[in-house]
Amino acid sequence: MKREVEKILGLVQKPARYTGGELNEVIKNKDEVDIRYAFCFPDLYEIGMSNLGMKILYSVINSRDDAWCERVFAPDNDMEAIMREKGIPLFALESGDYIRDFDAIGFSLSYELSYSNMINMIDLAGLPVLSKDRSALTPIIMAGGACACNPEPVADFVDLFQLGDGEEMMQDVLDLLKECKKNGKSKQEFLKKAAQIQGIYVPSLYDVAYNEDGTIRSVTPVDGVPAKVTKRLVSNMDTVLYPDKFVVPFIDVVHDRVVTEIFRGCIRGCRFCQACFLNRPIREKSPEVINEDCKRLCESSGYDEISLCSLSTSDYSHLTDLLNQLLSWTTDDKINIALPSLRVDNFPEELLEKLNEVRRSGLTFAPEAGTQRLRDVINKNVTEEEVIETSKKAFSGGWTAVKLYFMIGLPTETMEDVEGIAKLAQEVVDTYYRNPDKPKGKSVAVSVSASSFVPKPFTPFQWEAQDTPEMLAAKQEHLKESVRTKKVSLHFHDIRISFFEGILARGDRKLNQVMLKAWQKGCKFDSWDDQFRFDDWMEAFRECGIDPAFYTSRKREFTEILPWDHLDYGIRREFLENENKKAHEAITTPHCREKCSACGAAKLNGGKCDAMCKNMVP
Repeated sequence: MKREVEKILGLVQKPARYTGGELNEVIKNKDEVDIRYAFCFPDLYEIGMSNLGMKILYSVINSRDDAWCERVFAPDNDMEAIMREKGIPLFALESGDYIRDFDAIGFSLSYELSYSNMINMIDLAGLPVLSKDRSALTPIIMAGGACACNPEPVADFVDLFQLGDGEEMMQDVLDLLKECKKNGKSKQEFLKKAAQIQGIYVPSLYDVAYNEDGTIRSVTPVDGVPAKVTKRLVSNMDTVLYPDKFVVPFIDVVHDRVVTEIFRGCIRGCRFCQACFLNRPIREKSPEVINEDCKRLCESSGYDEISLCSLSTSDYSHLTDLLNQLLSWTTDDKINIALPSLRVDNFPEELLEKLNEVRRSGLTFAPEAGTQRLRDVINKNVTEEEVIETSKKAFSGGWTAVKLYFMIGLPTETMEDVEGIAKLAQEVVDTYYRNPDKPKGKSVAVSVSASSFVPKPFTPFQWEAQDTPEMLAAKQEHLKESVRTKKVSLHFHDIRISFFEGILARGDRKLNQVMLKAWQKGCKFDSWDDQFRFDDWMEAFRECGIDPAFYTSRKREFTEILPWDHLDYGIRREFLENENKKAHEAITTPHCREKCSACGAAKLNGGKCDAMCKNMVP
């Protein structure tokens, strides 16, 4: 660590955010590597250290003898103020070196409201924030993550985006950068070559033209780059590199435990869920490999909790076998196993028995909507009877706390649907007290979280209008009035943040000027309620002459060119259109293991989908 950084650590809260030196960090001799990579997470240390994507790519890059990946997080306001006052640029934790001198700077963009932090970190590094003003080959600034599916609102700030799984794609990019650096190639030469790598999108090599009404007229590739950029996919989850060590933080972080993926993708097809469609097709990891991953990570880190990570854990086809293998050693070692993302329609008795063998915490389920009609609209394929039956099983097994996740503002939603949330929560409470097998002498606690629906790219609802803030406020108030028991607690998301998320989620390149102006006004940490500067953002829109409602409350026609239409995540547009039409008729679609719906994702995996999928359409 540089001396000037050491001097200021005593002046800030939680200095351990900035010191490095944790167990399992990777230290290399910078003179013996060809590529130095700064992996930046545009939020606080406590948030970024919980990010699985960062853990994986940190290990992938550092597995190379010729590259060194170091971690960088957004400094909190107190630290940033002192850094700017003292003229200290943004630095990496492992070496303490300034990242402006690295070869590549990569950002993980998992949430739209982190965009302003990315811009701020580029500036804090001492680099021009706009890509066109950075003429040198290095540092190349790249970004990946879920938000790469529509990178247009920040296209002017980033040199290239990585679409899809990063493990193999990152190797190709670093190989090319190493070659171009060795041969004295220019930044433009590197970008043209990079654009030929599957999964790499270079926005400066695509010209966007607009109609008079503000919609997109055309997206034209230049210099021979592909007209469509297809996402990258890891096919074999058993053989792809997975970390055998996690960096163990000095301070508490959001998820301080071993996390292991059990599969990628999802069979369900909930029409609001972007992650489901972005990560198709499903690819499972074998229970033997998962078990060994968990053993190595627990031994190398000392963690006493394992979280099995997926979009729908109970859909893992070998779950009972996996739990048997894990419990054969975790029970004696007093290691807890957490199973997030459980479904109420796939919660067998044997799973409950296995959960009773591990440390008990609350159970979380996501009915998403309060009435059956609306659950059919969103293709949740969960009935009220299944919610109640699963709750009954949980209460009989000794649980007293249940969390229920819902959304308000879904397409076609009425106030009756909103009131249905309160009725369903009340029915769960009543089920507890009607159950003769409930825990003796204990009361029930049902926590209801009602987030605001935001239409996202690459989902059947990508064309839908988003509820206005006024409409969402009315629905929140109606839900409050509909809850008539203290056994049910309500939790809402900030409506203004959801509104802003909706703008960025489906935004186009015109938003880059708004992003720049808002950041110049001091906007950052937008996902934090106490730091979100809504009025400054709205002023930035007015100064740029852009109406934010154009991106939120406007319903799109199927014929409109969307900002992300030149990016290909494997899902056929015709499939999404058909799912949208079925939603408005409240017609459900079977999940993949019941019947293939020909979504198109299998084409990215050599025509193969999950081995358990039935009647797969080629």
